[in-house]
Amino acid sequence: MAYSEEIEEWLAVALAMIAGSLDAYGMITYRTYLSFMSGNTTQAGYQIGQGRFGPALYSVLLAIVFFVGGSFAGALLAHSSVGRIRRLVFGMIAISLAVIIGFAQIGFSFHWGSIAVISFAMGAMNTALSRVEDKSVSLTFVTGTLSRVGIELALAMRRASVPGSRGAWDTHALRALKLAAIWAGFLSGALLSGAATPRFGAWALLFPMLAMSALAAFGSSSSAQPQSGEEFKEISEGQ
Repeated sequence: MAYSEEIEEWLAVALAMIAGSLDAYGMITYRTYLSFMSGNTTQAGYQIGQGRFGPALYSVLLAIVFFVGGSFAGALLAHSSVGRIRRLVFGMIAISLAVIIGFAQIGFSFHWGSIAVISFAMGAMNTALSRVEDKSVSLTFVTGTLSRVGIELALAMRRASVPGSRGAWDTHALRALKLAAIWAGFLSGALLSGAATPRFGAWALLFPMLAMSALAAFGSSSSAQPQSGEEFKEISEGQ
């Protein structure tokens, strides 16, 4: 296994942890998911169905719109000639979180602005690392990841051949384990945020802010991989 692939796999776990942390923070603080748009779509649907058009619904729709906007911006960057795209995206997320923390400390509350900013950042982050070698990965939602874990385990039980295998070590069971690690990263981030947010409020954003700052400063300088339309379609599976 190439060393660079190992780095990318650990990066995927770290980014999933950050996404889980921010998603939990959004649900606790704003009653809105900031990266899990399936949940927001369900909320929007049943609230509209019940005739509830209050601020909660507006927050949910705001998150969806800005998540799509972030994905749009990230996709444009991935197909552009801009260098160090990944570090640019990570730096943007770190600055956004720092601004939210700073405003919270001076007593300036702008929940809708925070929802918009973080959801946009999550959409952009999802395009910053969409593949590890030949495998698509989902960072800001884990339904598709869990589905692929089940599929890989079934193929392992059937002793099916591994498409694109790079050696005897590359098995369906190992692929399932790597996908499960991304899910575990997301869960760990949500657990940490769930414990920290009620106690520390906006300071719970400090860990993801510092993590994104470190990735922006010291992470790989390679740009996000240009993706075809089919590859971008794979990113959204399971959302």
